[in-house]
Amino acid sequence: MAVAVAVVDAFTTGPHCCPPLSERPLTAEEAERTAVMFKGLGDPVRLRLFSLVASHEGGEACVCDISGVGVSQPTVSHHLKELREAGLLSSERRGTWVYYKVEGHQRQAHHGADELHGDEAGHRSRGRCPRMCP
Repeated sequence: MAVAVAVVDAFTTGPHCCPPLSERPLTAEEAERTAVMFKGLGDPVRLRLFSLVASHEGGEACVCDISGVGVSQPTVSHHLKELREAGLLSSERRGTWVYYKVEGHQRQAHHGADELHGDEAGHRSRGRCPRMCP
């Protein structure tokens, strides 16, 4: 059970989300917002796409660089749209290509997930720490 709480805490801390579950019960609004986020990540393809964008060099990824997830291009587009609608990714068109990046308040969630996987030092050493690390 501690792992489940830790995962939820890692994905719900941030200025635009809610406090860790171990701190206090969620309000109805916080629970709704968090459920939307988890629903967005609730599909393995969407989770992989989110991970690919979050871990991509420079903190953003061109759709051409993240499409190799074993599904068709229209399906990738659908899942990226779901991630945008869940508030997890933002996108910007540059010429022919669309570039995706993790929304600012979700970068901390990605950082927390790395801590859960024991990747804190590797994350910092790769220069992709989304928040100020000590």
